[in-house]
Amino acid sequence: MRNAHGWRNAPTGSTAKGGYAHIQATRPQTLGYAMMDSPVGLAAWIVEKFRNWSDCGGDVESVFDKDELLTNISIYWFTRTIASSFRLYREIREHPPHFAPGDRIAVPTAIAHFPREIGMPPRHWVERVYTGIRRWTEMPRGGHFAAWEQPHLLADDLRAFLAPLLAG
Repeated sequence: MRNAHGWRNAPTGSTAKGGYAHIQATRPQTLGYAMMDSPVGLAAWIVEKFRNWSDCGGDVESVFDKDELLTNISIYWFTRTIASSFRLYREIREHPPHFAPGDRIAVPTAIAHFPREIGMPPRHWVERVYTGIRRWTEMPRGGHFAAWEQPHLLADDLRAFLAPLLAG
């Protein structure tokens, strides 16, 4: 099925969405060279992420206008930094974060869970490690690019979290 812009609706499920992470973790330089050789390839790669990781219902331009998308793509193109952005996946694969039994993070913590965020673990998993959770907000809308998609929701939640910390 296609939307008003001709985009085909993407398949769902972890296998349909995880290929990018595998190739970025195993072949970041190869992918980086390919992206830096083709502005169209780079644009397709980036716009696909915005479309699938945002709360846009398959219509990326309902959340991001063309100027915003082209600015983001241009930053990677002109600075030639797409490959370095991929390497984080390789580094995490080679050196995953590790918590020893009993390790906990006790600093005051807030979680703003946006419904279209990718890879968000269940709350009870987060609470096993983060013992200082002071605020957990289930947001009504938004995705991976929450600060860009829903800046007012995020800012309001940050203010609500920080107010008692700053007052005390």
